Amino acid sequence: MTTTAPLTPLPPALLRVAQHLVEGTAPRDIASKMHLTPETVRHYLRQLREHLSCPPRSKPPVIVHALLTTRQLPPPTTGRPAPQLRPQEHRLLKAAAENSKADEIANASGIALAYVPSALNALLTKTRTRDVTQLIVLAHAWGLLNTARGTSAVTGTAR
Repeated sequence: MTTTAPLTPLPPALLRVAQHLVEGTAPRDIASKMHLTPETVRHYLRQLREHLSCPPRSKPPVIVHALLTTRQLPPPTTGRPAPQLRPQEHRLLKAAAENSKADEIANASGIALAYVPSALNALLTKTRTRDVTQLIVLAHAWGLLNTARGTSAVTGTAR
């Protein structure tokens, strides 16, 4: 899906929550840092998903990918060089950025569902990242994921 008009900028409160997500802060920790209730943070995350046209219940890595793809936030800079990914690893990276459910990641990456957790762990180890959200953020910084304006943040398989 390609959008025809650029997204409107995020309101300040959503932008602050979005920045925390890109920094890898968990939703419960966002609530604590921003002196908000967990319910308020959940409400902001729901608003972010709607604003970015993410599927309901999208996990933080998908939301972060949408934020960076639509340039609501710029990707961070990193001094770490981009890893050389094999085509299957790149498909897995893209699938993890665009899908929240393991079966959708398996389908989009062409990996058997039973092997998705170990394949993701191997990719995290190879890229020296702590979790999928950090992997997605660094992949944008490395230019491994499409960040062009007007491209979809999520694929049809994620809907």
